[in-house]
Amino acid sequence: MSEGVLRRAAAPRLTRLATQLLKFGVVGGVGFVVDIAVFNLLLLHPVAGLPAWPVVAKSVSTIAAIAVNWVGNRLWTFREHRRSDTVREGVEFLVASLVGSGVSLVCLAFSHYVLQLTTTVDDNVSANVIGLILGSLVRFAAYRWWVFADSSPEGVEGVEGSTTDATAPMPGRSSSDAEPPASVASRATMASPSPPPE
Repeated sequence: MSEGVLRRAAAPRLTRLATQLLKFGVVGGVGFVVDIAVFNLLLLHPVAGLPAWPVVAKSVSTIAAIAVNWVGNRLWTFREHRRSDTVREGVEFLVASLVGSGVSLVCLAFSHYVLQLTTTVDDNVSANVIGLILGSLVRFAAYRWWVFADSSPEGVEGVEGSTTDATAPMPGRSSSDAEPPASVASRATMASPSPPPE
């Protein structure tokens, strides 16, 4: 397979991956806004006699954000790879989301307890900057290659819009010199001698 064909085959895949990353970022941004909004809304309306209300509020807001992210990624980012087994897809999405969230917690714990960076700014940078970026990369990879795995065949056949040329060039001729079958048949007809007049 020539290098040009490989390049043409890789270009649509890279474009599709970049588009998915962009859509994933937009959906994640909406989920982040939902998380913050629901959390603060619940904090403004605490349940009396429940001292752990902030934890409950954060749990509810996280679940709401995961649900929004699942719907957005399922119907928009990876819509061409949705699966028919919705329940299993939803469970896998939840697992991938929790693993991604766990990355933020690991970053925070490492920064706070191992590196001894304990200021509020340090905690925010480790959890909400570094942890958010790394967790998002883990989530995207899990969504793209596990939850919404692309089942199309790899290679040129799986590239949208690719066609296979049925005519092969003759030995010693380049593919640009190859003629379509119709012109070859026409030339053969023209080259055949006509019967002598009687």
